[in-house]
Amino acid sequence: METRPVYYANNMGGATDLNEFNSAVRNLLYNLTSKASSGDSRLKYAAGSASGPNDQTIYGLVQCTPDLFESQCSDCLVQSIARIAIDCCKDKKGGRVVRPSCSMRFETNFLFYESTAPSPPPPSTTNNTSSQGKSNTTTVIAIAIPVVAVMVLIIICIYLRVRKPRKKFKTQEDNEDDEIEISESLRFNFDTIRDATNDFVESNKLGQGGFGIVYKGRLSTGQEIAVKRLSKNSGQRDLEFKNEVLLVAKLQHRSLVRLLGFCIEGRERLLVYEFVPNKSLDYFIFDQAKRAHLNWEIRYKIIAGTARGILYLHEDSRLRIIHRDLKASNILLDEEMNPKIADFGIARLFGVGQTQENTNRIVGTYGYMAPEYAMHGLFSVKSDVFSFGVLILEIISGYKNSCIQCGESMEYLLSFVWRNWREESPTNVIDPTLNNDSVNEIIRCIHIGLLCVQENAASRPNMASVVLMLNSHSLTLSRPSEPAFYVDSGAGGLQDNMMQSCEYSLIQESINEASITEPYPR
Repeated sequence: METRPVYYANNMGGATDLNEFNSAVRNLLYNLTSKASSGDSRLKYAAGSASGPNDQTIYGLVQCTPDLFESQCSDCLVQSIARIAIDCCKDKKGGRVVRPSCSMRFETNFLFYESTAPSPPPPSTTNNTSSQGKSNTTTVIAIAIPVVAVMVLIIICIYLRVRKPRKKFKTQEDNEDDEIEISESLRFNFDTIRDATNDFVESNKLGQGGFGIVYKGRLSTGQEIAVKRLSKNSGQRDLEFKNEVLLVAKLQHRSLVRLLGFCIEGRERLLVYEFVPNKSLDYFIFDQAKRAHLNWEIRYKIIAGTARGILYLHEDSRLRIIHRDLKASNILLDEEMNPKIADFGIARLFGVGQTQENTNRIVGTYGYMAPEYAMHGLFSVKSDVFSFGVLILEIISGYKNSCIQCGESMEYLLSFVWRNWREESPTNVIDPTLNNDSVNEIIRCIHIGLLCVQENAASRPNMASVVLMLNSHSLTLSRPSEPAFYVDSGAGGLQDNMMQSCEYSLIQESINEASITEPYPR
């Protein structure tokens, strides 16, 4: 199955009644996907229509190359449908996503395909009439012309992409003073940043992570910014700094914090980001009073938006990006409580065909790290899926992943959730401040969270599937297996380590949670 290169196009007209319209489009395309993927080796195609808001008719078409297996066709189309809400044609009246192995399109109020689906050619017989021959020829031409047109568009896009000059970043990790060659428009003067932060005054401090302190600032134009000042005590500060610049400068997505620029002066290494006013998710979700302001609609928006951001990192780049430190303190919230993923200091790039990697340098945060990564240094897109699953369960329960106090005993979050799931009492997991009117949707999200934290990485869904599960309530979910670090799962020393951390956290809560940069499991 080939999913790249990808061609996107959309109808410039905006849709109305967006929630109802987008839901109708998704349901139509998911139903057509099910029909097309179940086709035989001669044709995997489906087209149809559905009613939209204001008496609109929405037309949809999906198709796979007939050599794909059913699961491959479904996966290819699911990835394409997931792009609608991200960067293809969100809130538009029409759009299409074309890949080498599959394509999908939807339009409103005009039929763009033949009302009769193309059929596989029947076995030839000696009794074929000349009129039948002409009909077959007409059908072949009708199918061939749009296919050829799409292929020409893809070739033109590839040509323009290759021909377009690109900015290059040259780094040499052995020399602290190596220059980073990027557009001068991204470079800030150190004095400008120092003035903006009032000389990095303590009152402007927003938080502290594993590699430095973040300050709030205001430029002379009035624009508010967040400045990450790398710690001078961090032996890897240049490596982490260059890595973050290389990554974030290339990323453009509404669920990712936007990099505005950088500064290098002497031993100072600074990153300038857009300012996100509502602090981070942990500021709300782990405070009993503050999380009462997060109703289920807001929490679901945070879950779904974060999922779309991770999907963008994993799937929508020539190189896959593994974040490796997804956690509540790295999910920032804007003025409308939309999530933005932050802190790419330890992210890793993957090549197109690369699926996993091994490292001797374990970085991240206990409780969010997948078992294969924490114990063996093996990480992949499924490592981020595990972290996201933990995040879902934290958002629903309001508990930190480290521990839950049950009477006089303590229990790790995944053990607590799994025990209640097995005992068919999942409502015990739900934060009491949430409205029970949405209990079915909340339990479904608990189910999705448990699928993400399964001990076997191969059993966890990819992010395209997670986004589909969140968007399509008619999709049947598989049965989850025992999560990693469940108290009876035999995780051994790492489980003991986490429970010791749980005991400590009941005595002294940390104000600013920092990433663990060199944790070696016992």
